Amino acid sequence: MKKDFKKRTKMVHGGVRRSHYGEVSEALFLTQGFVYDTAEAAEARFLKSGDDEFIYARYGNPTVAMFEDRIALLEGAQAAFATASGMAAVHGSLCSILKAGDHVVASRALFGSCLYVLEEVLTKFGVEVSFVDGLDLDHWEQALRPDTRLVFFETISNPTLEVIDTASVARLAHGVGAIVVVDNVFVTPVFSNAIQLGADVVIYSATKHIDGQGRLLGGVVLGTEEFITKTLEPFLKHTGGAMSAFNAWVMLKGMETIELRVRAQAETATKISQDLYGHSALNRMIYPGHVSHPQNKIVNEQLYGAGTVIALDLKGGQEAAFKFLNAIEVGVISNNLGDSKSIYTHPSTTTHQRVSDQQKKSLSITPGLIRFSVGLEDSEDLITDILQALE
Repeated sequence: MKKDFKKRTKMVHGGVRRSHYGEVSEALFLTQGFVYDTAEAAEARFLKSGDDEFIYARYGNPTVAMFEDRIALLEGAQAAFATASGMAAVHGSLCSILKAGDHVVASRALFGSCLYVLEEVLTKFGVEVSFVDGLDLDHWEQALRPDTRLVFFETISNPTLEVIDTASVARLAHGVGAIVVVDNVFVTPVFSNAIQLGADVVIYSATKHIDGQGRLLGGVVLGTEEFITKTLEPFLKHTGGAMSAFNAWVMLKGMETIELRVRAQAETATKISQDLYGHSALNRMIYPGHVSHPQNKIVNEQLYGAGTVIALDLKGGQEAAFKFLNAIEVGVISNNLGDSKSIYTHPSTTTHQRVSDQQKKSLSITPGLIRFSVGLEDSEDLITDILQALE
């Protein structure tokens, strides 16, 4: 596929591997293994597999390879490896790079499961982790050391939507020879510019916008050909975090419409943020695409869009938040995001429930905070519904 084709064209036609039957829709290869014509052929493939040769589903699959090729085209990466879930992608990326004695610097504003991997898993195996205020470049510079192996952050944080200055953090990290790994879920691959800004490894939970319809788990890691094939693949192949062929096929179909969906959701999010800004029932309305957002300038300079998630901090704390959630008629209460359905989440009692009260306070996760993942419903219906629920 030509590199100068636009994203929407690449998402429909990119990465296709047609069988001899000439199917229109991508083929679903539900097989755990592959057959060799001769013993010599088996030996040769285990010695060195070609680009279109496969050994075992944990190592690779034609359907999974199509998904990996297509998402790499969208992200502008050299290569990708698909995983069983977004957290398998996070864990695999970090653990394939790090060893005992290494030093990591991470933004403290992270999803609860990411915090667990950094605070509990990595430290248990002898990795030292330093947490910083991701918005403060001085904090990054002070925490980075000559022996820092890796930095990790969410480009837009969950759930308070802080936007990291990726270009500046990457420059500081590369100055000490550290690898830059970013969780890019809230930016979405449609609005991503992470690799051009200096990220070495980009992670997505494909469960979110890539599937985008609440069906399956999946994750993907993107980077250079050398990193994917020599560092990440050996770790994930042998530890078993591979994506299933069926999930990859569903993700492929999701990729065909991802740009249309995400742009429509972001357009609606922009309208809602404008209508809700300054509402008397809110302490804060947080949306990176709104001019009131503290990092709105970074969004405009470094990203192609502000994402599909809004945060609302209601006056009256948890009681007000629960009353609001129970009054919503358009959308659902759940803990996913990036779905075609609008999803409302109360982080303090769900996704970040096990985070200490002190950490919640430092991250501005208040009892009244609601994470609102904007879906594909009519924008006027959503705004009318939110206003009646705020009443």
